Amino acid sequence: MLTEISLSIPASDLIPAERAQLLVPTLSALSDENRLTILLTLAETSMTNRQLHEATGMSQALVSHHLAALRKAGLVDSEPMGRATLNSVCCAQLADPVRWLAHLATLTPEGQRACCTDTSLRGEVVDAD
Repeated sequence: MLTEISLSIPASDLIPAERAQLLVPTLSALSDENRLTILLTLAETSMTNRQLHEATGMSQALVSHHLAALRKAGLVDSEPMGRATLNSVCCAQLADPVRWLAHLATLTPEGQRACCTDTSLRGEVVDAD
């Protein structure tokens, strides 16, 4: 089950340096290709350690090692399920941005530029004049 993250003060009340300070642990955890692979995989569906091993091709020891780092960063929840452990993305707010990052990675360079410059993708109104 996905939970929601809440801050004691609204994020909009934070100055950019404070927001950056809050993001550093999360982005540091995502800076490893194996951890990002695991998170992208879990953004699609919850999986056990063994299922992650099979889906990613990583050894079970490597999966466990990186899951521990993702749990420590608060990005992954793990729940005992009999003899296995079920892993999932920690919260509803994280799943959609992770899926968006996965989509962005599949775009051609031209598509990435359009994604970042096409105002219609950001919900802005473009004047037709």
